[in-house]
Amino acid sequence: MRKLITQRYTIRRNLLTVLGFCLGLYFSYHACFGERSIWRLMALEKSTAKLSKEYDQLHGQRAVLEGRVIRMRPGSLDPDMLEERARYVLGYVRPDETVLIQ
Repeated sequence: MRKLITQRYTIRRNLLTVLGFCLGLYFSYHACFGERSIWRLMALEKSTAKLSKEYDQLHGQRAVLEGRVIRMRPGSLDPDMLEERARYVLGYVRPDETVLIQ
């Protein structure tokens, strides 16, 4: 009987320690490998950096295209731009010109 009481006392005394250890292990695992973990955060930061670089590149291309569109409007028509587009679309080339195809 005395041995049984001693075992219960030991179990109760160590139960809090074991429970704390299990909770610590649980939260540590999810902090490293969960949906909102450290690894996921690093992956999202890398993805954000990549997409930011792509956005800057596309933004630059858009600015170039907007500039070309503005120069092609009737109010601000650039003769050189008009000649360039007409030659490109119609395939017109002078006999003394050299054509470079990219």
